[in-house]
Amino acid sequence: MIYSKQYGQTGKHLIILHGLFGNCDNWHSIAQNLSEYYQVHCLDLPNHGNSSELKEATYPNTAKAIIEWMDHNSITESYLLGHSMGGKVAMQIASDAPKRIIKLMIADISPIDYSPSHLEIFKGLKAINLKKIKNRSEADEQLSNYVSDINVKRFLLKNLIKKEGAFSWRIALDTLQNNYQTILKKPLMNKAYTKPTLFIKGERSHYIEPEHKNAILEHFPNTTVKTIQGTGHWLHAEKPVPFISLIKRFCTP
Repeated sequence: MIYSKQYGQTGKHLIILHGLFGNCDNWHSIAQNLSEYYQVHCLDLPNHGNSSELKEATYPNTAKAIIEWMDHNSITESYLLGHSMGGKVAMQIASDAPKRIIKLMIADISPIDYSPSHLEIFKGLKAINLKKIKNRSEADEQLSNYVSDINVKRFLLKNLIKKEGAFSWRIALDTLQNNYQTILKKPLMNKAYTKPTLFIKGERSHYIEPEHKNAILEHFPNTTVKTIQGTGHWLHAEKPVPFISLIKRFCTP
């Protein structure tokens, strides 16, 4: 089951896919703004938020789950926007079902293999003793031994929920860790997506680099690359106004 939130009732469909450890709520303000023009659907990817667990979270399997969600909701075609890991899922969907995607937007990720950069995060999340912590502050304190960035900690701890007096994760933590090497790999794209594609890079981020150009053009030959100045990997949160402006301009016929 794929959980989604819809914003807006008119215009063409626009599906948004979050990154690793995220959920649909991360895109609430962006979706609200875009809902004036599109029917915006923010999805929880498998193993995240309120969506079901997917033990073998390969990009083809994840893409299949999203396409089935589109079928279930009678969405024959849609604009598609994905950030980070969600961008890789979006690439896979565009390759597997190109007729379903009007235009593709990829935020700060390339179709390449990446080196591990979340190992301390996994250690930190696993180190939090959910049975003993009494409040979120104690979870924050335990996570601080592994993650120093305040904003990253806040983002990660949005996955910590309390029900009936007990804390639990809103992510399938073990499954994500088991699939981490797969998540780092490039999507398994068998054919190029030739419709208009927009790659959006954060100026200070290293997820899209000049040496990735050939890989991008191989799979997405009709690509435009834009950079948002003064931003890192979380470009949509750091500079939402120029980010939204790029999306609107790109999607306008």
